[in-house]
Amino acid sequence: MNRRLFPALLALLALAGPGAFAQGRGGGAGAPQQTGRAGAIKDVTGYWVSVVAEHWHLRMLVPPKGDVTMLPVNAEARRITNTWDPAKDEASGEACRSYGAPTIMRVPGRLHITWQDDNTLKIDADAGTQTRLLHFGGASPTGQAPSWQGYSAATWRRPVRVGSEKNAGDLRVVTNRLRPGYLRKNGVPYSENATVEEFFDAFTEPNGDSWLVIDTIVTDSTYLTQPYVNSVAFRKQRDASGWDPTPCRTDQPR
Repeated sequence: MNRRLFPALLALLALAGPGAFAQGRGGGAGAPQQTGRAGAIKDVTGYWVSVVAEHWHLRMLVPPKGDVTMLPVNAEARRITNTWDPAKDEASGEACRSYGAPTIMRVPGRLHITWQDDNTLKIDADAGTQTRLLHFGGASPTGQAPSWQGYSAATWRRPVRVGSEKNAGDLRVVTNRLRPGYLRKNGVPYSENATVEEFFDAFTEPNGDSWLVIDTIVTDSTYLTQPYVNSVAFRKQRDASGWDPTPCRTDQPR
């Protein structure tokens, strides 16, 4: 599918809810299911560095207090944003509020993606030294405590044709069970009810550069008036050059 049309399609389908993108990995009822690794239709493993080509002032700098530019927040979210106190977050051990699953991919930095096992894809982010685990093929465990990265269920979506266009397939991830955090460094909140839906697309340009593009939909009836849709890009690196794990910080963009 033409990537220039994809953000608009995401915005429309987001309104229909997460089920709008549901698609199995093949096989009829009772057919044996492949593991996440065996069924992979894209290779997203390796080291990746974020390329900030849009919203530079909102990602590379800590936005001013009260700035909710381009975020579909309600009045309560605006009120909370205006009370943001980074020193209080540091003192209470909440410095990682802006490094949770709804926003960690927008934090400038590097990713290291590996298979932890056949059904678990592991994403390490050097910004905030955060780790995400994407789980394939199983029901989410009951009683899991909320965390910054929550619980992520992953599914490979195979290529499909939409009209005259055919997409190349991607990795769909749905995350919930989140601790309340920030959509942006300056204290714009998301709640424990937030759900994050992501689509990972890896491809290689004719010049040999490999890219990972992640389209994200954040839904939160507590603080958002509509789904928040955004997209980020990472370029693949040959090795771990530049890998720089840093702790969560409230006074810096990463």
